[in-house]
Amino acid sequence: MTEFLPAGSVIGILGGGQLGRMLSVAASRLGYRCHIYDPSPEPPAGQVAEHVTTAPWDDAEALAQFAARVDVITFEFENIPTATLDLLEPLRPIRPGRRALSVSQDRLTEKEFLRGLGLQTAPFAAVNSADELALAVADLGTPAILKTRRMGYDGKGQARIDSAADIQPAWDAMQGAPAILEGFVTFSQEISVIAARGLTGEVAAFDPGENVHEAGILRETRVPARLSGGQRSDAVLLAANILNALDYVGVLGVELFVTKDGLIVNEIAPRVHNSGHWTQNGCSTDQFEQHIRAVAGLPLGDGGRHADVVMENLIGDDLNRVPELLREKDVAVHLYGKPEARAGRKMGHVNRIIRSER
Repeated sequence: MTEFLPAGSVIGILGGGQLGRMLSVAASRLGYRCHIYDPSPEPPAGQVAEHVTTAPWDDAEALAQFAARVDVITFEFENIPTATLDLLEPLRPIRPGRRALSVSQDRLTEKEFLRGLGLQTAPFAAVNSADELALAVADLGTPAILKTRRMGYDGKGQARIDSAADIQPAWDAMQGAPAILEGFVTFSQEISVIAARGLTGEVAAFDPGENVHEAGILRETRVPARLSGGQRSDAVLLAANILNALDYVGVLGVELFVTKDGLIVNEIAPRVHNSGHWTQNGCSTDQFEQHIRAVAGLPLGDGGRHADVVMENLIGDDLNRVPELLREKDVAVHLYGKPEARAGRKMGHVNRIIRSER
């Protein structure tokens, strides 16, 4: 029988953004306390967690003290330095494990891992120079997207190539970083599956959501997605395959393209995911509680959906709409406690419950 963390235990979270904030709230409902580690002063998660350590990722003493005060460690974003994990791993369990991070931190490694499972991805090529980029463009064709292999999110670290004239500017935009060129995929819609795996190997998945992006940033997720029953089953089974291959513990996000030739994996995220926020008002167990259950060794909750939901991100000046949103019926507002609204910055989200007309 798997041992679970008793109530009152402390869950350490690397990263103090909005995902860490919502993980902390979910943990408190299950009787756990949270300790945030983040280099930034006054991170959003620090407003709701019991403890916060503010120190650089390479501060060995601070990391050791953090580990001594927690019972298990998880994270809210995937770009944690390897050296940080090297210091923490001998001291406390880290869930999900290092394998998931090493795969997701490098786009080339991720693509090769997914192909190794027999899953479809966009065509790709490793690129380490402008000459290699020119060869890759000749092979994959245009349009194509050049991306840094590491870091980058919400459209950052990317450059579109539509013709040979774009090759050198795109390479210059990478600033010498190793990169990957991805060919374009013709798709009808983009979806994501949020799924979880527990310590015992049990898997639970939420309904796939249909995503809409603007300027590389997720704007909206709608559930249910426009999928056939077979596509829905394939998406969930695909996510379960990835979870099991990684011996994963926690919640994982899998972004997919729906094409005439089947489902193509865009990327995976070894954490709770923006496109899973709808679960807060559409499911009895949301993605944040599911993640806490998994890393604490508790049984996973039912991922069943009890309502149709449209999740909309509040970005930048969208924060000014909050008073009017609060007046709307069947709308739940979730704000992140960030002090300054900036263009492209996620300030919160709303979940709209869609009720059928009678």
